[in-house]
Amino acid sequence: MGIIISSLGRVFLLLFLLVWVTEGLTQPKFFNVMDYGAVGGGKTDNSKAFLKAWSDACQWNGKSRVVVPQGTFKLYPVIFSGPCNGPIAFVIRGTLKATTDPSSFSAHSWINFRYVDELTVSGGGTLDGQGASAWHLNNCKSNPQCQALPISMSFDFVTNAIVQRIKSYDSKNAHFKVFGCHNMDFRKIRISAPADSPNTDGIKIGSSYRIRIARSRIATGDDCVAIVEGSKRIHVSKVFCGPGHGISIGSLGGYANEDDVVGVVVKNCTFLGTSNGVRIKTWASPYASKASNFTFQDIFMDDVLNPITIDQEYCPNPPCSQQTSSSVQISDITYKNIWGRSSSEVAVSLVCSKSRPCKNVVLENINLAHSNPPGRSSSVCLHAKGASHGSQAPPPCL
Repeated sequence: MGIIISSLGRVFLLLFLLVWVTEGLTQPKFFNVMDYGAVGGGKTDNSKAFLKAWSDACQWNGKSRVVVPQGTFKLYPVIFSGPCNGPIAFVIRGTLKATTDPSSFSAHSWINFRYVDELTVSGGGTLDGQGASAWHLNNCKSNPQCQALPISMSFDFVTNAIVQRIKSYDSKNAHFKVFGCHNMDFRKIRISAPADSPNTDGIKIGSSYRIRIARSRIATGDDCVAIVEGSKRIHVSKVFCGPGHGISIGSLGGYANEDDVVGVVVKNCTFLGTSNGVRIKTWASPYASKASNFTFQDIFMDDVLNPITIDQEYCPNPPCSQQTSSSVQISDITYKNIWGRSSSEVAVSLVCSKSRPCKNVVLENINLAHSNPPGRSSSVCLHAKGASHGSQAPPPCL
């Protein structure tokens, strides 16, 4: 009997040790930036402390978390590079404050994550881009030789990532940029910049696959979401946009050899006081590509200047040379269950390319009234081929 009890005891001990070791391996190791010499108060540059904390966390064989506690931490441009040895989280609980030093404005990004797999950025903290210190320099529309200002947070070649519960204020350029990434989720993001702040896109996506944006609020001076060349399987849902320039695909066709944009869904979104609602824009240029399989569905427009727009004669800084029509082929576009108020008489504008007319554009259950003065709105179609179904206001031009 004693031998049996002794054997059972050894078994239970081994099981306990196995569970203890397993839990130890699955629990993340914390790397607090304060342990690396970071100083709060918003006056001291903490770049070295943050980079050292990241380096140690990235090299840890297992799950790791870089923790930024409550407080205000000044930060010059930093690059957090992988690959890392395990899943890594960057937890922002305080406020990161960008520098206003003009010598730092040449950086492409303020905070840049590169070549990282299984990244999480979260914590409920804030990115303060200090954009007001630099917006007067953002004159690229009038000065082709200008230098682009830093993006607040960019992701280059990042895979299997989550960005959630982060606030971004007053970026110098775009708030978030996604390039060459795969399988990323943006959730519960709050973005804010003045309506007249230049080039402050909310989230800009290019050359990326399976990017999802949900349950976020974006108020800025440019596109709330911009989806540019090479983007595929992009899903935007439950986003409140305004002020801003709406959710845009493009501009496309500005350069040779652009990759196609395929498979975009914008659903259950609200636009308030924006200059555009859902927009596709391409340059009138000879550079060919395709934009196809887009669905815009269950969308509310409140006092939006251009609720539904395809513009294949995009010219943000006239005069533009219109010697050729756009070579971007737009096809398989569905607008479904879109309602609300247009602040201009033309609520639906489908201006497509003469040489490559839009194909299979579908309008279904559209109800957009003219808000000022109240009354009927109108629609305009040029080189657009498709059909309309269900209730239609304005009267369809397809």
